[in-house]
Amino acid sequence: MRAWVRVVAVLFVIAYGANQFSPLMVLYREQGHFSAVTVAAFFAVYILGLAPGLLLGGPASDVRGRRWVLLPALVVSVPASAVLALGGVPGVSEPALFAGRFLFGAVTGVAMAVGTTWVKELSQPPWDPDADAGAGARRAALALSAGFGGGPLVAGLLAQWAPLPMELPYLVHIVITLAAIVAVLGVPETRVTTAPRQRIRLRVALPTRFRWVVAPMAPWVFGAPSISFAVQPAALAHATGGLGLVFATLVTVVTLGAGVAVQPWARRLDRRSSALTARVGLAATVAGVLLAAGSAALGSVVLAVVASAVLGAAYGLCLVAGLLEVQRMAAPEHLGALTAVYYTITYVGFLFPVVLAALTPQAGYPELLLGPAVLALVSLAVVLRSGRLPAQAGLPEPRRARGAAGGCS
Repeated sequence: MRAWVRVVAVLFVIAYGANQFSPLMVLYREQGHFSAVTVAAFFAVYILGLAPGLLLGGPASDVRGRRWVLLPALVVSVPASAVLALGGVPGVSEPALFAGRFLFGAVTGVAMAVGTTWVKELSQPPWDPDADAGAGARRAALALSAGFGGGPLVAGLLAQWAPLPMELPYLVHIVITLAAIVAVLGVPETRVTTAPRQRIRLRVALPTRFRWVVAPMAPWVFGAPSISFAVQPAALAHATGGLGLVFATLVTVVTLGAGVAVQPWARRLDRRSSALTARVGLAATVAGVLLAAGSAALGSVVLAVVASAVLGAAYGLCLVAGLLEVQRMAAPEHLGALTAVYYTITYVGFLFPVVLAALTPQAGYPELLLGPAVLALVSLAVVLRSGRLPAQAGLPEPRRARGAAGGCS
């Protein structure tokens, strides 16, 4: 088995675990008697773990090595799932769900920053001499998307029709994670350092193109799908009746399935123009959010599924666009760190459901969703204007990188 395949399996397993929670939000709202705002907070709290996982994991792997950082994170995902399985136990459910989601945030942050970088490095000579230049970004994006879609599909089906609906989905994840731990042990290290005690720096210079093309687009990588599978089930709860869990599973799978399906096309768009994929992805985001607003206004489940497909395509396009941009502009010794900054910004999008849920006493979802549509349109305008900036614009000389303006710490 190729080395990159084993790391791809790790990305899949961790993404599976991170997103298995999505369809179960309906279950916690209906059977756990949590408010919509509390359930949205369960969904978003893992950003608090994600940010340090990303910002520490990427630079740490640049200095210490990829396996040294990724393997412990993979191991921690086992107790993270075990804690989430306590979400159905009276008296401990709420703290368990917050703690489990926080742990998965940290695990996912490390995996996305380090695993994506490791796959990229293993998708080039000498480990994979036949791979093309974009193979690493494409493989990592497909693995993450498949995991983000597979987890909700299995969890939703088990929760709807199998026994132990609040426990069994997490136990399945634990089993496949143990297999991934065994698989990754033999993967060669790609980041071998000659200074094992070198200081881990959390500061990385951001090229001008990153700040004006990647950063405006990045929140929509997960902002678009979070609106699809975290906001739409709440907005259409009155229309789905007793099939709310099935509907939540359906829109999640459609969203991530469309995200996977569009990624080969995203790579072809990138060959035509480096900013074209980001522009099309943001245009799809605007269209998808407006469709979601329309489905909420009409109470249309069919239109909601269409919106999920469009938002999923937006997710896939923006994810691939960002990874390709970062891998073009980052020096090898800073690839993990810049990838971490990119992913940190992408997860800002998971705050949208919390904000929208908190505002529902003032307005309905049809009106509230117009806000994200306008924000996505502004992001598109910025990327349209800045798309011709060179990849390395604004980077300082290597000897001055530590004190560069625009750094992220």
